[in-house]
Amino acid sequence: MTNFSCIAPIFVPASRPERFSKAAASGADAVIIDLEDAVAEKDKEQARASLDTAFTDLPVFVRINGADTAWHQADIEAISALPDLAGVIFPKAEIGAALTSLADRLNDKVALIALIETAQGLADARQLAQIDSVKRLAFGSIDFCADMGCSHSREVLLSARSELVLASRLGRKIAPLDGVTATIDDPAPIEADARYARSLGFGGKLCIHPRQITPIFKGFRPDDSEIAWAHRVLSAGEGAQRVDGAMVDEPVRIRARAILARAEKMKATQ
Repeated sequence: MTNFSCIAPIFVPASRPERFSKAAASGADAVIIDLEDAVAEKDKEQARASLDTAFTDLPVFVRINGADTAWHQADIEAISALPDLAGVIFPKAEIGAALTSLADRLNDKVALIALIETAQGLADARQLAQIDSVKRLAFGSIDFCADMGCSHSREVLLSARSELVLASRLGRKIAPLDGVTATIDDPAPIEADARYARSLGFGGKLCIHPRQITPIFKGFRPDDSEIAWAHRVLSAGEGAQRVDGAMVDEPVRIRARAILARAEKMKATQ
């Protein structure tokens, strides 16, 4: 697995370095140190000085402040000095000089993740996915709804989510990360949101609390019925076959193999 193909990365405020190790021990498969939304303006400088990657062997990403803020350039200078950084999350990503400049500056070992949070960002998603340094797209769904003036619901956001999956595929990127679920205490809607995202073609989901990690992994893990179906499909033989009252051919077998591969990959998760 590449260090940017995580399923359940968790945010931790850069202003709370005492929580870095706790985030790494939470069960998430990557840590996102957040310099942006989770940090008050008065704490930006202290947060930047607290950046670290040595607290864990997990991939560590940093979400920087946006290109239209007073902190953007200083954030870029700070992350440039970080050893073993897995990647940079660029908020409100759109085609423009700021993102292009950062993409050119990053070395091959540091991934750029374009966080789509605006109408313009969604319109630019296919172009963003063509940039070599952009290794993955992610959906900042709550900010996107604020920009659009729309509700944060599955029906309203279906076209946006589908576009990010399509843009990722056209750009030959790995499946994108879905946005956060605001619920923390009830695992059922979190797992349901993760399962829904997987059904659309997403490859993971952003976490904001340790209690979200287990239900997100459960949502992205094929269940027993899916695994059993995949085995029946692949054991039916080649060519056109009948399985469970439906015709099966090679495209269906491709999906069955993908289900079993995902199940195998996720055996080590919770």
